[in-house]
Amino acid sequence: MTNTLEFGLDTFGDVTTAQDGHLLPQPQVIRNVVEEAVLADRHGVDFFGIGEHHRKDFAVSAPEVVLSAIAARTEHIKVGSAVTVLSSDDPIRVFQRFSTLDAVSNGRAEVILGRGSFIESFPLFGYDLSKYEELFEEKLDLFSQLVTKDVINYKSDWRRPLEDQIVYPPIAEGQLKTWIGVGGSPESVIRAVRHDMRLMLAIIGGDPRRFLPYFDLYRKASGQAGRPSREIGVHSPGYIAESDEQARRDLFPHFKKIRDRLGRERGWPPVTEKDFEDEIDDGSLYAGSPETVAKKIANLVRTLGISRFQMKYSAGPMEHEKLMNSIELYGTKVIPMVRSLLSQPEAKVG
Repeated sequence: MTNTLEFGLDTFGDVTTAQDGHLLPQPQVIRNVVEEAVLADRHGVDFFGIGEHHRKDFAVSAPEVVLSAIAARTEHIKVGSAVTVLSSDDPIRVFQRFSTLDAVSNGRAEVILGRGSFIESFPLFGYDLSKYEELFEEKLDLFSQLVTKDVINYKSDWRRPLEDQIVYPPIAEGQLKTWIGVGGSPESVIRAVRHDMRLMLAIIGGDPRRFLPYFDLYRKASGQAGRPSREIGVHSPGYIAESDEQARRDLFPHFKKIRDRLGRERGWPPVTEKDFEDEIDDGSLYAGSPETVAKKIANLVRTLGISRFQMKYSAGPMEHEKLMNSIELYGTKVIPMVRSLLSQPEAKVG
């Protein structure tokens, strides 16, 4: 497992604060995201993902454009979305953008497709939110063909038919590496198996062990379909500082600010400091010193048997400089520690 385990970093381009406490303009945030990815590449991180959003607290609405800028300045790191909201996009244009990114990056592009936990894209692009599930299923059917076939024949009610259609540019070698992002429903897991796509589970709160049934379902359903299970990954939030105390002190005000803002939109109660501490100690928040975070990730890998861990390192308005430090610690200390821990006899660490 340690030979195939990959480590990623994800961001939504959270709008961050300057040293004087004022929010940075979104164009500067986007430029900072590029610098964060360059640093991640320098320190051996395997994957860098950017999520698509259409709101004032997240700066990136066109991840593929930012990822192309990153690809031009990096050498090894894989680049992809986290996630692409396929329901409110055109599958052919999504494929073309990522096949172009694959060309720019010389084969390093990936896409994580999802329905999105934010719904701003539906009214923005003129889609009926009541067709949230239907749109995703129909567009995923087409995208699956785009990934696996050179010539497309497709018929559906939502668009005109395609007959013997070739889509350009093609992927130079193999297929576009495609994942389905899942928030935690059995139907979504089965959907990933049906389309023979990789599974990326967003575990953003609570004990990750409660998601074991979804991993077991994916593997069992893959076997029943007559093929081996593809890679499984986890996306969870985190932040690393030199000590546990420093990490908690840095992170809590930003964690509370973003969770409370989303809570007001979704009917969640305000976050308390105890909620925050519990999420670090027993939940899915990977915050602390490199040693603490490495032990927590190693336990997760052993418990769920994942092949990739993607840490959502951006933390609301937290300053770019602190994010850069967290990225450096992740690459230079956490990743080597996790690999070392997993090379030892299997037992819970920490």
